[in-house]
Amino acid sequence: MTGSAATAAPADALPVFGRVGAEAGREAVLAHLAEAARAVRRRDIQLVHEAGQGHIGGEFSVTDILVTLYMHVLNVSPERPDDPERDRLILSKGHAAAALYTVLAARGFIGVDELRSFVQPLSRLNGHPARTKIEAVEASTGPLGHGLPIAVGTAVAGRMDGSPRRTFVVLGDGELQEGSNWEALMTAGNRRLDRLVAVVDRNRLQQGARVADTNDLEPLADKARAFGWEVVEADGHDHGALVDAFAAVPAASGRPTMIVAHTDKGYPVSYMRDQVSWHHKVPTAQHVQIALDELGTT
Repeated sequence: MTGSAATAAPADALPVFGRVGAEAGREAVLAHLAEAARAVRRRDIQLVHEAGQGHIGGEFSVTDILVTLYMHVLNVSPERPDDPERDRLILSKGHAAAALYTVLAARGFIGVDELRSFVQPLSRLNGHPARTKIEAVEASTGPLGHGLPIAVGTAVAGRMDGSPRRTFVVLGDGELQEGSNWEALMTAGNRRLDRLVAVVDRNRLQQGARVADTNDLEPLADKARAFGWEVVEADGHDHGALVDAFAAVPAASGRPTMIVAHTDKGYPVSYMRDQVSWHHKVPTAQHVQIALDELGTT
């Protein structure tokens, strides 16, 4: 860990943001989400640098999605994390845990100070999120291909309970090469689980290669529709586009919804953006400073 001013992260470096609803007006909502996403990215890259571990490229690609969900969309509250009627969010791409923890801290589910313990001995903040350690984590994830099947079961349980709660699952596009996801997609479509939303972080990169060069997913949208899903494609870094996509759930057709969120790995940092080498790479102090300068403070 370095003690340089560039990477020092006092506890107040990450503000705690409340949830902002549509009643605040669109302009206020989008400004709130943009500032939260900037703050989360600034703290996340320092977190990974300090810990010497993390998956910063995929964390930055999914940050706007997680921020939009926790700060605007999800019916969840730090005051009642165990509310049986809360919406559920499952991060299937569990290697982006640092981004999830930073968003949870920014929303008030865990303490901002606790972020300093990321991947340290006896810390609750493991390299992959664990349901047994943090109440706000809905499922332990890490092995890819598990999150969507869990989410399908969660959505089925909600229907059996007669509950209006929704289930959201965030997947990496590389993990859609796992056959378990296609079984889950087929089941959800067959059961018409209209309160289930799968968000694909479509950054087109996986560990070591481009997704298309490994096992091409296209035509992804057509495949999902063939399995009985509504599909919305959106810019995954445009908070307005994400807000609109989430507002269309549940779909009038009574089908589950897949949101294909087109993103860039490492967004918006110049040296990291769309670079496969940043799937699992620790930024140096110089890398951190460049990122902080590019992200800005306002």
